[in-house]
Amino acid sequence: MNKLDKPTLKLLEKKFLNIQKNIEENLLNLNAKDSTSIKENWKRKEGGGGKSISISGDVIEKAAANFSTISGNNLPTSSSGSNNKSTIKKSKFHAIGVSVISHPSNPFSPTSHMNVRIFMELDKNNFIKNWWVGGGYDLTPFFESKKDAFFWHQAAKNTLDSYNKKYYKKFAQTCDEYFFLPHRKEQRGIGGIFFDQFQHKDIDSSINLLNDVAESYIEAYKKIVERSKNKRFSKLDKDFQLYRRGRYVEFNLLFDRGTKFGIESNGRTESILASLPPKVEWPYPKSKHIIKREKKLLQFINKKWNERT
Repeated sequence: MNKLDKPTLKLLEKKFLNIQKNIEENLLNLNAKDSTSIKENWKRKEGGGGKSISISGDVIEKAAANFSTISGNNLPTSSSGSNNKSTIKKSKFHAIGVSVISHPSNPFSPTSHMNVRIFMELDKNNFIKNWWVGGGYDLTPFFESKKDAFFWHQAAKNTLDSYNKKYYKKFAQTCDEYFFLPHRKEQRGIGGIFFDQFQHKDIDSSINLLNDVAESYIEAYKKIVERSKNKRFSKLDKDFQLYRRGRYVEFNLLFDRGTKFGIESNGRTESILASLPPKVEWPYPKSKHIIKREKKLLQFINKKWNERT
């Protein structure tokens, strides 16, 4: 693949749209009743657009599965993970990706996040002069489950081992480093895998890897939710879930590069913020119950789960 002509772009977009569709269908199937999917196509003045899907029901309280295909003449700083704008060259680019976040209703079902993307730097004739892929997935539980943690990481390892047995350890470590809230000095969850500015052989092989990562994510997450969605919970359990959802909001708005890229590239604000939970609380002062529960949870999520797989 040397040139990003219209047929090539359409083919790439179709592959990412198929990822989005598969995840949408699986999340909808988790709901037993009141399952809805709201879809909206949008366009961007500078070039490109996307398809936003909002999912809700009795099990998945709110989920967003967003596809975007973005072009421009100035590569945003957030695309490289660098905070130093002087290291970013002014470059024509095209980026395609799918981002997913799921907030279940039951506090014993964890929140999850997944994204896959490709960036391509182009010359004036649309020949690809540089490219890289990125993505991964992570899990944010509200209650401890060693079974879920081991299963989650093993699923990621099994998928990556089929490409390169060194990938899992590297990507899992990067995930722990990335999904960290420095102002809280805590992990957002139990981690998973995360990679960026990465090339696996050629573009086609890298897209295959992204597809398998997305498939691994939804299959693992679906099984975790299926075995926890009917657990009984109390109002105190729900209160704790709403409080801990705040950690996701803080990370997403303060540190997440996907959010920053969407804003910097003049993306659609409604789609960028669609991943935020429907209900969240920052109680002040914290109740004794929350303090006790949080201490136990932090001992669980701050473990190096990638080293236990």
